[in-house]
Amino acid sequence: MLRTDRVESAMQLNRNELFRLGTALIFIVGIMLFTIARTDGGVDGILLVVAAMIGGYMALNIGANDVANNVGPAVGSHAITLTGAIIIAACFEAGGALIAGGDVVGTIKKGIIDPELVADRATFIWLMTAALLAAAVWLNFATAIGAPVSTTHSIVGGVLGAGIAASGWDIANWNQVGMIAASWVISPLLGGLIAALFLYIIKRTITYKSDMLTAANRMVPVLVALMAWAFGTYLMLKGVKQLIRVDFVTAVLIGLGIAAVIYAIMRPFIARTTRNLSNQKSSVNDLFTIPLIFAAALLSFAHGANDVANAVGPLAGINEAIVGGAVTSKAAIPIWVMAVGAVGIALGLALYGPKLIRTVGSEITELDKTRAFCIAMAAALTVIVASQLGLPVSSTHIAVGGVFGVGFLREYIKSGYARTIQEIRDHHADNDPDEVDAFLARFAEADVTTKGEMLRAMKQQAAGTKLLAKRERRGLGQVHRIELVKRTLLLKIAAAWVITVPLAGSLAAMFFFMIRGMMLP
Repeated sequence: MLRTDRVESAMQLNRNELFRLGTALIFIVGIMLFTIARTDGGVDGILLVVAAMIGGYMALNIGANDVANNVGPAVGSHAITLTGAIIIAACFEAGGALIAGGDVVGTIKKGIIDPELVADRATFIWLMTAALLAAAVWLNFATAIGAPVSTTHSIVGGVLGAGIAASGWDIANWNQVGMIAASWVISPLLGGLIAALFLYIIKRTITYKSDMLTAANRMVPVLVALMAWAFGTYLMLKGVKQLIRVDFVTAVLIGLGIAAVIYAIMRPFIARTTRNLSNQKSSVNDLFTIPLIFAAALLSFAHGANDVANAVGPLAGINEAIVGGAVTSKAAIPIWVMAVGAVGIALGLALYGPKLIRTVGSEITELDKTRAFCIAMAAALTVIVASQLGLPVSSTHIAVGGVFGVGFLREYIKSGYARTIQEIRDHHADNDPDEVDAFLARFAEADVTTKGEMLRAMKQQAAGTKLLAKRERRGLGQVHRIELVKRTLLLKIAAAWVITVPLAGSLAAMFFFMIRGMMLP
């Protein structure tokens, strides 16, 4: 019976995989047929059809890999179901791409190469096709192994590698390459530090208090208003920049206006809600459910508005080169090209996104709603700060860095608490066990201020004697070290980030030479 169940389970898994693959192939074939109907045939028509199919393939992979960063923490914290997250993210990703994606896109992402050094129109088309294919293949592989990587870095690596293959080393803007390399460190560190800072603030001001609900009544409206300010500013600067062009000060003021309205709404709402809740950490967690749902939607909208260019930028450039007959660093986006990116991202998320959503949301470290809230705050604030300082950052690296940041902070706090408990036991080693247990019970129930007072009193009582020798303290630290972050995932993701640009570049160079070899007479 057990063997039969295993066979049936394997067959169901294969059926699911075939359904996903079949649906993706239908989408790409549909793009092929639609593009064929729009072309007049010939070599240029074939190139456009191939480029459109690769663009659709790229969009599928962006949806499968990159969108997980927007909704993964909300799913991992159980603020929203996986199905609900996929529906929300698909709708808002597509909406962001179609509504605020813009009419013009940079064909050479981040100015990584100089298009004037490309020999001719045909070489430019081959270059962009190779770059798009290389980025898509790398994203596909990264998704398969469960590594969330930057799609922007993938396409940058592709354009860089194909550009060097086409025109030599001088075509590259090495200052930009250096800035991108710096973002491998800047993005996750900023995201992790900001997320950890907000988690520490929530712990100190709410969950470490003996009366958590009273503290929540005071602090949660402030935190949600701060989130509204961050996301209002973020959307003004990044999400709707093609619809409304505003400077930084105006964006901040609009964000502050939104925050004031949200605070006025949330303060009585939180007060009413907490009347029916028990004084527990889980009750505080539930207060962040609605903000997290909005955060997932807004992050998805901004991502669709900005990162759809990673899928359609090279395709738009190829279309411009074929239709307009010129190499350009900026290209108009026909509605059909934007639709390929928008629909592809939404479909890729629905078909293959769950794997990366689970990785980001629950496999790196355990997330609850307060931790997921801190990660969402880090995602918005880091982009705002970095954009004004001119620092290159990746939304993927920020979000994943935020997940690691809250995980490592929890490790530090829990390990420190375990060592403190052991020191208390050692200090009271000669006392009655019941008395020790009573002291520990009072210590566990006390808020953070009272805990500090209890420890200071204990140390004053032991003045003149060392509770533990230095060597014993080091040993105690090793014994009570608690690991709440999977180190294997940390190493795998870090390695994937580091090799993204060089690997995508190498693949693009190889694809460029293959395409040129096939196209030359």
